[in-house]
Amino acid sequence: MYGKAFAPEYRGTLGELSVNTSLEEVLAKAVEVQRTAEAACGAVELAHAGLAVAEASRRLGRVDEAERAWKGSYRAARGIEDRGAMAWAMWSGGTLARQRGHLALARRRLAIAADLAEQGGDIVARGYALAGLAETGRIQGDYEAVGQLHEQLLAEARRRGEARHTVWALEGIAQMHRNTGSFDSALALFEEAAQIAADAGDDRGRAWALRGIADVLSAQGDTGRALALLTEAETLCRAIRLVSALAYNHKMRGNVLFRAGRHAEAEECYRGALAQFRAMGEPRGEALARLGLVKARARQGRAVAETAADLDDLERALGAIGLLRGTDLIGTARTELGITSAEPAATIAAAR
Repeated sequence: MYGKAFAPEYRGTLGELSVNTSLEEVLAKAVEVQRTAEAACGAVELAHAGLAVAEASRRLGRVDEAERAWKGSYRAARGIEDRGAMAWAMWSGGTLARQRGHLALARRRLAIAADLAEQGGDIVARGYALAGLAETGRIQGDYEAVGQLHEQLLAEARRRGEARHTVWALEGIAQMHRNTGSFDSALALFEEAAQIAADAGDDRGRAWALRGIADVLSAQGDTGRALALLTEAETLCRAIRLVSALAYNHKMRGNVLFRAGRHAEAEECYRGALAQFRAMGEPRGEALARLGLVKARARQGRAVAETAADLDDLERALGAIGLLRGTDLIGTARTELGITSAEPAATIAAAR
């Protein structure tokens, strides 16, 4: 039913690269093509190479290089009025903005990418841009607005037999189910995504799906299997050098250990994930790792006043990123730890 996973963001002479090609290898080859295209004044290949440099750099956590590369790709594509290539570059820029915590900017760029893709007749680029919009809304917590779009994109991906996009949509829907407490349906969707990814040779998609399965299993009390799945996913992440996915994997390992009452081990995992997120400039991941760290330290006897102050600071940080469910997340943590806010509610509201 599904074909092998492919990476449409690797275009032109880079189209031979697979979805599982090491990101360092992608970057090296893309830079080589970029230099050749610059010397030959080949705008098309320059746009393609710039996109690959941007995506490899972004996934490696090198956000400044990624920012320069996607803009260079867009300029090259705009110079020859290639709207499809412009759409891909803008998609990359929108995805980078989301990774950096600029969610409103991400939505603007991804909407532009979708329009450009439609004008250029690039169905795949349009699908990626719409998927990016759906994921941005899901991360913000606006499930009502993007739930239907996730389902629509899943149906389109199934119809075309696109394994990678099917896996992405299944994982997004599963995450929404998990976050709203529907564990059984979330587990079934994550497991389907993991199987499709495995059959299609999509190691990246499988790594994310295994992380989702581990999350649900640990929430249901199966710590051992959850940790084993995270170890398997980490191996996949390291093979391709998926820096962001690896950081989220470590943050999830902290979650699993925290739920199991292994708070000192959880603290160590959260500290490692926090350092990784800070190194790549990913504020959402940083805030979530900080939250885990605060909770783990609180369980080990940290002063209540210090914990309360940290939770107040995190509530403001999550609000600044634009996460609609940030207040609920912090509220749950306060209830779990038996801690009230260190600041009056009016003060917190005024700071937003």
